[in-house]
Amino acid sequence: MRIGFGYDVHRLTSGRKLILGGVEIPFEKGLAGFSDADVLCHAIGDALLGAVAEGDIGRHFPPGDEKYRDISSLILLKKIMEIISSKKVKISNIDATIVAEKPKMLPYINEMRDQISVSLGIEKNRVSIKATTTEGLGFAGTGEGIAAYAVCLLTLS
Repeated sequence: MRIGFGYDVHRLTSGRKLILGGVEIPFEKGLAGFSDADVLCHAIGDALLGAVAEGDIGRHFPPGDEKYRDISSLILLKKIMEIISSKKVKISNIDATIVAEKPKMLPYINEMRDQISVSLGIEKNRVSIKATTTEGLGFAGTGEGIAAYAVCLLTLS
């Protein structure tokens, strides 16, 4: 078995769509970043890559490389799945947490699970997504940004 851990954070900014777990969420701000800045997918991707000792998303999809500008992070997850599959492992489960004061995530979590499971080619019941606030504390609590944490368990296939 292999365990991976991922974390990502992006600043909220005007003039961008808010994309989390591949789902566009209606909100007055979006996440700043080179790709779609989907912190949830990035944290999951880093967890998967870490579990097979393949570094992080930035190593495989460097910011500044024009072919990744505004790319959907669901596409990046598909590419990450190719990398980890070549290591002869399969995903047992993923557990992730979004940290944001606003907007409320609950109405979108089921669709996020759908999008991520399809991109990774795994059953939806292997993907857990939760959300929490920081009760007004820190950058997430003041609405400056959104973060996500993810862990995964991989087994030999």
